[in-house]
Amino acid sequence: MPELSRRTLLAAAGGTAAWMTAAPGAYAAARPPVLPTVSPSRIEYREPAREWEPGALPIGNGRLGAMLFGGVQRDRIQLSEQSLWGGVNNYDNGLAGVDDNAFDTSMTGFGSFRNFGDLYVDLGGRPTELTAPGGPYESSSSETVSRTIDGRSDTKWCVISPPAAVVWQLALRTPTAVNGYSLTSANDVPARDPQTWVLEGSNDEQAWTALDRQQLSGPFNGRLETRHFGITTPASYGFYRLTFTPVAGVSHFQVAEIALDGVDPQDTPHFTEYRRSLDLVSGVHSAEHVDDRGVRIRRTAFASREDDVLVLRYVADGGRLSARLSLLAGQGAATTAERATLRFNGAMGNGLRYAAEVQAKVRGGTTAVDGTTIQVNDCQELVLYLDGRTDYALSAAAGWRGGDPTPAVRRSVARAVSKGPDVLLKQHQQAFSARMRRVSVDWGTTDPTVAALPTDARLTRYADGGADPSLEQTLFTYSRYLLASCSRPDGLPANLQGLWNDQDQPAWASDYHTNINVQMNYWGAETTDLPESHEALTRFVEQVAVPSRVATRHAFGADTRGWTARTSQSAFGGNSWQWNTVASAWYAQHLWEHYAFTQDRDYLQRHAYPLIKEICEFWEDRLVEDASGHLVSPDGWSPEHGPREDGVMYDQQIIWDLFQNYLDAATTLSVDASYRRTIADLQARLAPNKVGRWGQLQEWQTDRDDPADIHRHTSHLFAVYPGRQITPTGTPALAAAALVSLKARCGEKAGEPFTAATVSGDSRRSWTWPWRCALFARLGDGERAAIMVRGLLMFNTLPNLFATHPPFQIDGNLGVSGAIAEVLLQSHAGEIALLPALPPTWAKGSFRGLRARGGYRVDCTWSGGRVQSFRITADRTSSRRPVQVRVNGRLTTVTPDRS
Repeated sequence: MPELSRRTLLAAAGGTAAWMTAAPGAYAAARPPVLPTVSPSRIEYREPAREWEPGALPIGNGRLGAMLFGGVQRDRIQLSEQSLWGGVNNYDNGLAGVDDNAFDTSMTGFGSFRNFGDLYVDLGGRPTELTAPGGPYESSSSETVSRTIDGRSDTKWCVISPPAAVVWQLALRTPTAVNGYSLTSANDVPARDPQTWVLEGSNDEQAWTALDRQQLSGPFNGRLETRHFGITTPASYGFYRLTFTPVAGVSHFQVAEIALDGVDPQDTPHFTEYRRSLDLVSGVHSAEHVDDRGVRIRRTAFASREDDVLVLRYVADGGRLSARLSLLAGQGAATTAERATLRFNGAMGNGLRYAAEVQAKVRGGTTAVDGTTIQVNDCQELVLYLDGRTDYALSAAAGWRGGDPTPAVRRSVARAVSKGPDVLLKQHQQAFSARMRRVSVDWGTTDPTVAALPTDARLTRYADGGADPSLEQTLFTYSRYLLASCSRPDGLPANLQGLWNDQDQPAWASDYHTNINVQMNYWGAETTDLPESHEALTRFVEQVAVPSRVATRHAFGADTRGWTARTSQSAFGGNSWQWNTVASAWYAQHLWEHYAFTQDRDYLQRHAYPLIKEICEFWEDRLVEDASGHLVSPDGWSPEHGPREDGVMYDQQIIWDLFQNYLDAATTLSVDASYRRTIADLQARLAPNKVGRWGQLQEWQTDRDDPADIHRHTSHLFAVYPGRQITPTGTPALAAAALVSLKARCGEKAGEPFTAATVSGDSRRSWTWPWRCALFARLGDGERAAIMVRGLLMFNTLPNLFATHPPFQIDGNLGVSGAIAEVLLQSHAGEIALLPALPPTWAKGSFRGLRARGGYRVDCTWSGGRVQSFRITADRTSSRRPVQVRVNGRLTTVTPDRS
């Protein structure tokens, strides 16, 4: 076909080229404070968050983050710093002499991501507040800790797989002496009852006094039985906590009601006109309410990447505010207060040093030290500048340690204070908005009356079957917001919880999980134009390779070339749990993809190519011949089910992808012609994909796939996505078999309607929906791709839009932007395909700024399910070559615009 210009092609497609764009601590303010304007791209709520996981909202600068509760009387700001990890350097199960199935998350083992601490701002008296420190504990959404104070014995707090201690804590509005307390047993399974516990009181949440201890001889005598316990020496305390020791070997812990004598657990001060929101474009959290004096309290918070601090601002409109500030270290360090500054510093059991500082500045008021807190009195405005750091360094050669964090914290806070809140906010908004505005998507507008509802109400309505395209688009934007907030070039990559964590033993240690999760975190990085976030993963791979080489040689032989990794990796290069033998090969895909999209040749030559080649050498040595003469991966495992055996398709497909990425990289650089031939030969000899007895793409060499299997993993479909070995145009028979497998894994039955609700059991996981959305998109099934988006929102999204496995796991959030991008644009098969899998319900819309491999930016509008106009811009490539573009099913040649 002759080459067409962009305008000629637009005319041929029936489109248009028209485009639209869319005292101590005191300071003086020369003008009224600048408050951010909230954009339409926001999530919004009408009440404060009660619990961390379903309610609090995240901010982060790629290193330091916070979960914001928006409390009225007591505002909790829970802090996370991405490098606060327990565990030892370069840990490996084999080197530690433990079984492959062991998972030692202790301070002296593999370790875990840990809680950095909390900042509390008590605004003129706190409400009675219930929390469960040490959690979040695994519970169903209807059996959380809040059920213990709902006044109903027919509900309960039920903790699944409880840890060694389960903590219940109540903060009172005013310190109160309690003479006794009562517990009510739950409705079933007596063995789950409380039997051993201690009740303690405190006035600062740091020093605790034991008030009562109980060790019962067995369960309560009956179901729904209330038992009262006295306190011998009551005293006035503002905080009470019960630390329960669950019965060893019992699968659950549960209690129906907990009551403190004379305490109303629902005692909350009066307030009106409450609203809190998170602006996903500007990266600013806002909250406001009118207090019981009639004063409107406005709050903003943001995490500045440019100045590397958190900034929190409280403004009293038409009045004054007073507050008490307290800073609590999550790892036990004592807090000190000096003038208008709170600080802590310490070291964990693995030697990792940490430090934090918050400095308060007020306008029109005063500050004073009160023990380990700061009292703020009668100010018009309060600004808090906060930083927290560790001495971690992303360097295996440096022993994963850098400089003392305390001076760095003091310098960053001092610099922020010198700039002031207005400058910091302006610089943050400009930089963050620039990243977020690179891309936009639109496939419909929600009815204004629905869009006016708070986000949690919209989510409930959507789960009941209501249409809300703007909420779906918000999920896409939130995905990009979270990645921009938890991953930056000079930091660690996003872990299982991104950046945010409030416990010391989070699920799976909140690790870097190599068999889908850490990779899914970055599926949207390139296609939705956040490549700088992807750099965190590529740098991490380079460093964890160092100890992984040692662990690999220990496990696979002293002469082994190259390296791979186990399923779990830590910030200190640790490897734990089962070997995921193709882990490094999957990492290599990300090394290549970053080049494919950015066209950064220097990066490819200096960083990516040597690593990819080394990983090829591992497989060159490891592959073995099967009885038919094909090459297979020995002793593989299709995550996380089935037998260990040779030639599992998960391994075979990822190795094929590794070899293809190597061949493309070497060809691009015009290097290693002889080794290219070696790898091409190995790739050609790999055991091929197979179609099984019921038309499915086989997961194993043996045709044993069960059509009723709805396991969460779809590992044998890697070749469809994120791989590129199987495509509808290049390998139609295999693509058809992959679709059969995918439908079966989703539980689809022939002749029965397929909906999100028909996907059940183990297939309802935070990350299964995005992967299957991308798989359906690659296979050209837009209707089912959209059903996967609906399923994620209906079944595995919390009110704060965090994805839940359960519990919270961020891969579902971060992966969905990459999956939706595949619905709208694909570039893996040697062409740029526009709207390759458009859902029928997305008949009209547009996207702007999505990225295609080769260094291209793509914009597109459509109507009636057909492309109306598009633009391809060659802004990251020096090539002037035309590109192949598929538009409305027609493949043609287009000369891209120059940037």
